[in-house]
Amino acid sequence: MFAPVYFDYNATTPVLDCVREAMLPYFSQRYGNASSRHEYGRAARLAIDTAREQVAAALGAHPTEIVFTSGGSEANNLFVKGAAACMKPGTVAISAIEHPCVREPARELARHGWALREIAVDGAGRVRLDDFDAALAKQPGLVSVMFANNETGVVQDIALLAQRAKPGRGWFHSDAVQALGKLPLDFRRLNADGVHALTVSSHKIGGPKGAAALVLDKRVELTPLIAGGGHERGLRSGTENVPAIVGFGVACEWAAGRVADAAQRLGSLRATLERGVAAQGATIFGLGAERLPNTVYFAVPHVDGETLVGQIDRAGYAVASGAACSSAKPEPSHVLMAMGVAPELARGAVRVSLGADSTEDMVNGFLLALAETLRRLRGLAALAA
Repeated sequence: MFAPVYFDYNATTPVLDCVREAMLPYFSQRYGNASSRHEYGRAARLAIDTAREQVAAALGAHPTEIVFTSGGSEANNLFVKGAAACMKPGTVAISAIEHPCVREPARELARHGWALREIAVDGAGRVRLDDFDAALAKQPGLVSVMFANNETGVVQDIALLAQRAKPGRGWFHSDAVQALGKLPLDFRRLNADGVHALTVSSHKIGGPKGAAALVLDKRVELTPLIAGGGHERGLRSGTENVPAIVGFGVACEWAAGRVADAAQRLGSLRATLERGVAAQGATIFGLGAERLPNTVYFAVPHVDGETLVGQIDRAGYAVASGAACSSAKPEPSHVLMAMGVAPELARGAVRVSLGADSTEDMVNGFLLALAETLRRLRGLAALAA
């Protein structure tokens, strides 16, 4: 079977061998329900407890602060909707570049009496401090700013933002799904700065899909999205997905010990990639800002992103035309619109995100394929003119 080189690690990652091996017994031999009191159930409960400790250790959190969910989208919704349900309607402030699983629940609050304030970003995708402070003047009850953007890879100074928001006494949340495994994360230190909740996800770090966590300061009161058997301290009912949670724990343990080395290696590959695409006339988004070491988001003027992604796929390289969750939508990225990028250039956006299996030969091969693809597309455009 034809298998393109995979350069879409921000969308998802292959499951690690050590993760898969750890999960396998919980599909067949240790298949108990963790709420059961017999040996099978106790084994499942012990596995979840161990995974909770592994996730907490990777994040500098206490195990009791880890709330397992089915994915990052659920965790973000649990915070935004769950916290709002325990408060009188007020202001919810989010950055203009949030993932839809933060934007949409915030917009839902706005339809139910809340005021929604979107915080502007600059041309590099960084939260503008003047607009952030203006949003804080509204004394928002909820603030959510993502740690690192899934499209551009731009990293926000979450500690600084949380410190500025702290006097307002609202709850501060950060979607850290893209940061886990790529940047050091220390919830205890962030919590001291004023961060009350983080969202992280398994399948971005070599774990399985179907497991994620909301890391939650226990002072934050939430109304659960799912009521039932009172699982996860009553915050998320439903029989636990034991194999996925086990895999998440192992993936966290694996990733936590490799953050520094991975950042150095991927940063070097990113530099090679950026030099190569810039030499071919591409505009790279987020330049000048701190970014994830694995992410390059670019556009070639007058070249449609969807077309380029399709042609590059045929040439043997799997990349993305934007966030995987919104790739079916034809309109330009809301992230690039917030950054002030012209719509015609934004429609050409292509994201290359590197990972554990990426090599320099793969990057150089991609650059050759890109050059040939652009030559062919420009030739066709000239013939049609």
